[in-house]
Amino acid sequence: MTAAALKTLSPIPAIGKKRSTPKKAITGTNTVKRKTGDAIRANTSMHLRMGVHECEHGTRRYKIYEPSTNRGSSKASPLLVMLHGCGQTPDDFAIGTGMNALADQFGLIVVYPAQARDAHPNRCWNWFHPTVQNRGAGEPAILASLTWEILQTYNVDPARVYIAGLSAGASMALLMTSTYPELFAAVGVHSGLPAGAARDQASAMTAMQRGNPGARLIHPIPTIIFHGSHDPVVNPRNGRLVAIRAREPHQSLHGAATNRQTPNGRAYTKTVYRKGSGRPLVEHWSIKASGHAWSGGTAKGRFTDPKGPDASREMVRFFIRHKLSARKRSWLASAQTSD
Repeated sequence: MTAAALKTLSPIPAIGKKRSTPKKAITGTNTVKRKTGDAIRANTSMHLRMGVHECEHGTRRYKIYEPSTNRGSSKASPLLVMLHGCGQTPDDFAIGTGMNALADQFGLIVVYPAQARDAHPNRCWNWFHPTVQNRGAGEPAILASLTWEILQTYNVDPARVYIAGLSAGASMALLMTSTYPELFAAVGVHSGLPAGAARDQASAMTAMQRGNPGARLIHPIPTIIFHGSHDPVVNPRNGRLVAIRAREPHQSLHGAATNRQTPNGRAYTKTVYRKGSGRPLVEHWSIKASGHAWSGGTAKGRFTDPKGPDASREMVRFFIRHKLSARKRSWLASAQTSD
């Protein structure tokens, strides 16, 4: 999400009501080879299906990846919604993050919504637009509707639905979890800003350059954050503020920081917050000397830093430890409706 990208912002066009029935998916193939120290992601064929989601709030295309081992299985799969950054596409984001190879390993279904050029000329998610700050409107409503469609179409475990993004996608992911908390069990934030950090183009530019604490979270959500210490586009202070906001709804979280080094790569500080000896509820990874790029990503994708720790693997590791019970989902949905 660059300053130039925001300067090309055009207002979100008015969109009339659409049919709620999605168009038939079109099957395509995208082959990617990727190497990692774990040797898990090597030489994995990626089969991305393309679809179009239509609802009363608008229309968005998307790509979806389902591991072949999941098809025909009676076991429900976790779902991960991945929101690309400015100037990216679902295919580029899938390649750069290597998330589909991890989907093979962990049995994840991954959906990559695509921002439309008529919504933003540089394909940025409009996380700062005044019409998207509340439930039931704009891009968050479209993305929530798409997530519900995937839940109904595929064999997905509704207790294990996660969302993550880069830059504008990360900021939109946080907005999604604050407006639709009943949908997501955890969120991954890479180089993003807190929900509510901006409400127009001018305040977005200021927040990106200086940082902004955004709004307090009403409902807690497990959050893992990655941010480069030398990010020239989104001030690293925003990563720290996201961590603060994520911790606020909890009581008595204990934080412990460790300094580590990626083999032949970047140093980083990892701070983990938990209750007692329980599972991590918030993690903040500060990547030394890294810029505005997905840590540990492959050079075959845009906006990646192969020298950093593997953000994709660490996000999946964090996500699968968290579930959202049916009782909690129902309570959150009713709480949001009554607001």
